[in-house]
Amino acid sequence: MEIERIPERNHREINSFIKKHWFSTEMVVRGQMIDMAALDGFVMYDNSAIVGLITYRITGQECEIMSLNSIKESKGIGTALIHEAVRYAKEQKCKIIKLITTNDNINAIRFYQKFGFDMAYFYRNAMEEARTLKPSIPIIGENGIPLRHEIEFEMDISTN
Repeated sequence: MEIERIPERNHREINSFIKKHWFSTEMVVRGQMIDMAALDGFVMYDNSAIVGLITYRITGQECEIMSLNSIKESKGIGTALIHEAVRYAKEQKCKIIKLITTNDNINAIRFYQKFGFDMAYFYRNAMEEARTLKPSIPIIGENGIPLRHEIEFEMDISTN
């Protein structure tokens, strides 16, 4: 498997992958509409098929992971993509990596904590505001859990 920066030549394929897994290239995070098609990131291929994607944005000394998808669970794809994002963020002189997930995403909450991210902020009922910008966000999320809150995770990479 190979990881590379999202290549210009492949934006159509990347956008199709995003739409398949996120139902749209638009994402709402902390009350802001984000165009995922315009984000930087890394893609992992197995032969020529996409098996993982991580997108991020860098602002000042913070790298915010916007999305992480792995087609094959428990194969190290998500871990490898985060390692690559951390490496790149350090190269860009970032001190913090952060990300936001929702309260229903139990697998992500477990994964990020095991990776070393700490819960930093809890945004109660944030999904109500998000639905005003993107009404297609469902009321019920993964595992039948009501989709209500955003949880922000952070990792200090300034000393690692």
